[in-house]
Amino acid sequence: MLITFRCKAYANVTMFGDIGLALLKMMGHSGSVPGAIRAEDVAEALSQLKAQLELAAQAQAEQSNADENDAELEPVISLNTRAQPLIELLSSALKKQCDVMWDS
Repeated sequence: MLITFRCKAYANVTMFGDIGLALLKMMGHSGSVPGAIRAEDVAEALSQLKAQLELAAQAQAEQSNADENDAELEPVISLNTRAQPLIELLSSALKKQCDVMWDS
């Protein structure tokens, strides 16, 4: 499944379903698809997402320190890196005061 995030102020952002759902939950939403964030709630969702991503980055750093000796592990793309397009979309929606919607 893919999830596409939309707003009038930014290009559509499409993500794999598991990543998109995780990010929705980090924003404080149930993870239901389709869904929307009203313009007045975008600031709070963006703030919660950034805070949760910081916690996830700290946990991943601790995990990678523990796995430092295992040279055979494949490189992992961090959730923070995957979230950047959505963060940009939310920031644009905040500036232009528009709703954010998503569907599969």
